[in-house]
Amino acid sequence: MKVMIVGGGGREHAIAMSVAKSERVEKIYCLPGNAGIEAVAQCVPIGPMEFEKIRDFAKEQKIDLAVIGMDDPLVGGLTDILEAEGIRTFGPRKNAAILEGSKAFSKDLMKKYQIPTAAYENFDNADDALCYLERASYPIVLKADGLALGKGVLICKSFEEAKAGVKEIMLDKKFGASGNTMVVEEFMTGREVSVLSFVDGKTVKTMTSAQDHKRAKDGDEGSNTGGMGTFSPSPFYTEEIAQYCEEHIFQPTVDAMRTEGREFKGIIFFGLMLTEDGPKVLEYNARFGDPEAQVVLPRMKTDIVDVMEACIDGTLDQVNLEFEDNAAVCVVLASDGYPLAYEKGIPIEGFEKFEGKDGYYCFHAGTKKNEQGQIVTNGGRVLGITAKGADLKEARKNAYAATEWISFANKYMRNDIGKAIDEA
Repeated sequence: MKVMIVGGGGREHAIAMSVAKSERVEKIYCLPGNAGIEAVAQCVPIGPMEFEKIRDFAKEQKIDLAVIGMDDPLVGGLTDILEAEGIRTFGPRKNAAILEGSKAFSKDLMKKYQIPTAAYENFDNADDALCYLERASYPIVLKADGLALGKGVLICKSFEEAKAGVKEIMLDKKFGASGNTMVVEEFMTGREVSVLSFVDGKTVKTMTSAQDHKRAKDGDEGSNTGGMGTFSPSPFYTEEIAQYCEEHIFQPTVDAMRTEGREFKGIIFFGLMLTEDGPKVLEYNARFGDPEAQVVLPRMKTDIVDVMEACIDGTLDQVNLEFEDNAAVCVVLASDGYPLAYEKGIPIEGFEKFEGKDGYYCFHAGTKKNEQGQIVTNGGRVLGITAKGADLKEARKNAYAATEWISFANKYMRNDIGKAIDEA
């Protein structure tokens, strides 16, 4: 079969490598892809928001399965457009992708169906938000309602900080139209855990857990990023917690979406906070996390194409979803200065050191080939270096050893990814 993947980051590289393992797949296309994805798929220079071009390409190539990796095209309705042409598509339709596309929608859904989450209020007027914040207790969290590349969240320790945050989100529109509505949420404390799940509209099957590091610098200092590294599984996500989440969060979310006439088929990423009062939902995503996919998918034993097709067909209950009994750690190699200002176009060396190394992966996120055919940096997050191990400590040691195999002039990384493992 022919598979088309939409996107061009580390997540899509991990998806492409998983799809390539399936014996059912003859050909993979990636739109637009990147310099690393080229090794397993034919990259086609079509952007993820060029819906008509994507549709036409899928029809011309007689694509059997389309996989949408990114949030923007899902929220924009690419699945609906492809399905209208009879193309089997993995990823929620527009009316279900709103689960990620609007934080106000998802918070209202959780309140209506009593799914545990932080107390909150939604505002579409800056003055009303400020009146509320004057009386609020701190710290408090401000969130732009729409998609903001994982960066539209501000933690404010005082009214003065909150006032500046309202200006940034609602008045200055730092995150564009995503800031037309703002969610004000109580600040929760605890361990953050990510649980990715496959969903077929009624059945939910969770993958192995993961834990992400969002801040740019060691010790969770610095600016919020799209993710500087991750590890899987999370030692803090116990069987007891998993059972609670299944009963009170995972299945109720899928049921709520179906009840609302928004049947969800694809991936639901549950961002959880393990609080003293039990697990609560921090956020939902409607696709694989990045870089969570880079530690979860390499540990997946079940054929990903079979699982995706079962989600489309509503037969996920018949699939035995299996993962290896080991661990994986991903360390992101970034361009120094990310997520603010950084240089691009810097040559990268050392890829050949990964060849023939079982359990080691170099996922490309922000790379491209220059005119000389050399792979160079093309983004803030450049590569995701993933390694497996018998346990988390071994995987962490292996991942950091592998980061030394790659060199580029402005290479930057955190040195404490998975350090929480030592505290578990």
